[in-house]
Amino acid sequence: MNPPLLSARGLGVDFGLPGGRVARAVDGVDLDVASGEIVALAGESGCGKTTLARALLGLERATRGTIAFGGEPLRYSGRALKSYRRDVQLILQDPSGALNPRHTVYDAVAEGLRIHRIADKETERVAEALSRAGLRPPEKFFSSYPHELSGGQRQRAVIAGALVLRPNVIIADEPVASLDASVRGEILALLLRLRDEMDLGALVITHDLGLAWSIADRIAIMYLGRIVEQGPVERVLTDPQHPYTRALVSVLPDSPLPEPMILSGELPDAARIPSGCRFRPRCRAYASGSASAVAGDCEGADPGPLPSEASAHRVACHLHRVERGAEP
Repeated sequence: MNPPLLSARGLGVDFGLPGGRVARAVDGVDLDVASGEIVALAGESGCGKTTLARALLGLERATRGTIAFGGEPLRYSGRALKSYRRDVQLILQDPSGALNPRHTVYDAVAEGLRIHRIADKETERVAEALSRAGLRPPEKFFSSYPHELSGGQRQRAVIAGALVLRPNVIIADEPVASLDASVRGEILALLLRLRDEMDLGALVITHDLGLAWSIADRIAIMYLGRIVEQGPVERVLTDPQHPYTRALVSVLPDSPLPEPMILSGELPDAARIPSGCRFRPRCRAYASGSASAVAGDCEGADPGPLPSEASAHRVACHLHRVERGAEP
């Protein structure tokens, strides 16, 4: 396993609200992405996935904690941040919104080079990026406009725009959510090929555990600003341990669990995080009394953030700790 290329430690992002309230959108996250590795970040809408991604990209300033790239802490000065964004690139969910309809594919892909004032071999680098993204021969697409492309071709053009800077890490926010099912597999296969050919590290944000199973090496499950379970994707999705992960996995078509576990209630407000375990108000084990041995802990003690450990299957749950004799 390669050492972490992009890492977060104790990362928190707060937003001030009217009346002096504070929403803890990201709350004590440890997360690593190594070169040649795809990490899936999964959870319900509103759990903090996109805010975490924006913080890792330097688009949202962290309230607390640290972000490091290549072992060096992220600095928010203009020049340092610009350099960082050459190495860590974003792929957006909606290719139609990511591409300027007035720009040709060539100009859209070359935009990053021009922003970073990389004039050397521009045409060659644009052609290389388009070819890597599967738009071949690349010259055929130079003068095309977004409306002339299919949805899959538009997403490939967006991916080429990220690749043209030859980054080390890409962060992809729901990269196939807006695509037809017939195209999704092609784009996922492309991301896997790029990982292998370029030794890219990737963080793929998704609510789709089936997608995570198809593409990820590791997975982190996020709930209300925290990572509650993480580890190798096969171990987490075939043997989920946190009650939240079990509920998410239980409704998959080929779930290893015997019956669906429908989550009760709504995701709580990040400005009103429940005391004790933040998942307790929706936890079936707690509600049914099967967690009675640790109910006091569930009510009064936060299981705490999960330290990132690439090879380990880690779970932030009082009941799991007692049942498995795991470290807190």
